[in-house]
Amino acid sequence: MKLVVFDIDGTLVDSQNLIVEAQSRAFASLGLPAPSRERALSVVGLSLVEAFKALTNGEGPSDLLAQAYKEAWQQLRATPGFHDPLYPGAHDLLTELAGREDCLIGLATGKSRAGVKSLCERHGWHGLFATIQTADDAPSKPAPDMFLRALAETGLSPRDACMIGDTTFDMAMAHSAGAHAIGVAWGYHRHDKLTKAGAKQIVADFPALREVLEEFVQCVTI
Repeated sequence: MKLVVFDIDGTLVDSQNLIVEAQSRAFASLGLPAPSRERALSVVGLSLVEAFKALTNGEGPSDLLAQAYKEAWQQLRATPGFHDPLYPGAHDLLTELAGREDCLIGLATGKSRAGVKSLCERHGWHGLFATIQTADDAPSKPAPDMFLRALAETGLSPRDACMIGDTTFDMAMAHSAGAHAIGVAWGYHRHDKLTKAGAKQIVADFPALREVLEEFVQCVTI
């Protein structure tokens, strides 16, 4: 049995426009200048408070910004023109893997548990995941805690698990936990940074990811 853990934002869901706009509104609500788009996306994957600590170099009102971000996010979700679609192929791969007898799938994300619940309801994902780790459950990536909790909940060892993500935080988390790390090319961090953070492979699209995971799942460990 193998465990395949997915990040969400930038890996399964193309949420960059929502993230950047919600950050911009959060900063504006407190009379602060918003970061550039590149800077805004550089912290995707961290839990909200940690993300705002990074964006303000530890000198800003991180808790207040995080709360303002949540409020802006909810407003944007109801605004025509703002949405966070799945990347093409994401839903099919998840349902395919969840249907296998030799594989379990999970989520490890900087989103809140309420945010993940909403996402699962929207896409009919309830029951697909053997483990779901969120910002409410463990310290933020790149700490290995989320991944270690996923291993504990599924009873699998690091050598039988892999992390799929688009950021250095995902790769570093998996590497620290002793698991295999696979980076995706369509997300928010540069390829060279993913490799430096521990990515063993970087895939260009979901068909390529399917091939890599097929090889991983069938690999026999001793």
